[in-house]
Amino acid sequence: MGAVLPDPRIRPSSCPSDRDRPRRRLEPVQERPLPGELRRCGPIRAPAAARPLLSAVVTTFNEADNIAACLESLAWCEEVLVVDSFSTDDTVPIARRFRNAKVLMRPYFGAASQKNWAMDRAAHDWVLFVDADERVTPELRTEIEHALASPNGTRAHAIRRSTFFLGRMIRYSGWQHDRVVRLVRRDAARYPNRRVHADMITVEPARVLRQPMLHFMVDDLSEYARRLQRYAMWGAAQMWRDGRRAGAYEVLARPLWRFIRTYVVQGGFRDRLPGLVLCLLHAYSAFLKWSILWSWRDDATRGIQPNLPAFDNDRRTWTWPGETASSEP
Repeated sequence: MGAVLPDPRIRPSSCPSDRDRPRRRLEPVQERPLPGELRRCGPIRAPAAARPLLSAVVTTFNEADNIAACLESLAWCEEVLVVDSFSTDDTVPIARRFRNAKVLMRPYFGAASQKNWAMDRAAHDWVLFVDADERVTPELRTEIEHALASPNGTRAHAIRRSTFFLGRMIRYSGWQHDRVVRLVRRDAARYPNRRVHADMITVEPARVLRQPMLHFMVDDLSEYARRLQRYAMWGAAQMWRDGRRAGAYEVLARPLWRFIRTYVVQGGFRDRLPGLVLCLLHAYSAFLKWSILWSWRDDATRGIQPNLPAFDNDRRTWTWPGETASSEP
């Protein structure tokens, strides 16, 4: 069993500091219990040094089960922009209960497009990107605030993630190396024009923070399978736009290598049955992506064009601060 991680959603009544904590004016939201190893007790202590003001960005679509806990973990940020893609559940009403949250509605063109668009509308120079299924722990908050207050700090920071699959922490399967650039000055970073799995580009190497973010990646396996199907289709659409092709090698060898790499080379077998299921799912997602691309290329030879998802062709979304671009593609 690894180190005990804090749970930003659970405040046990046994915490001696609970009676001293001011009451929130927000209505309580029912949350699903987290793994028993995650507990939090005591107040959050911010560094004494002054720091720049911080905007957080959360992109959502039908995240009613996650958004309250996510925004609770960001209550210390001066501003939280919730970019919602017209959710049909209670995501938006729940988000609007939080005093530092501002809900913006926008059609979904991919995570990179949503985050660049939100970054341009942030009130502050420093921006923290958090997905709805992620939580900022008190320890990570403190490290972020120290990094912001540092006079010689870098303008981009990567954050490690502790990933959970059906309530279990995944310690191998490639996730032990998981780190993503999420804390940046908005003049020093930008997402590239990609529909899915876009890694942020920074003007200087990102410094990796020590404390991890909690990532509750999979709580419902059937929902995750549907999500992987969407990612596979979006990935195939991106490759189609990039002029990529798929043959027998891509359809067979790439998914097989994906499984061998994650399950054998990166130790997924050490995560036992959850590791096996997760590695097989990701190998299937790779198979589906390349198979879809192959089928589209085959259809094109018969004059049938694919029905691609919408892409953001507004150049302003992809333009770095200080540059100029028209809205036309």
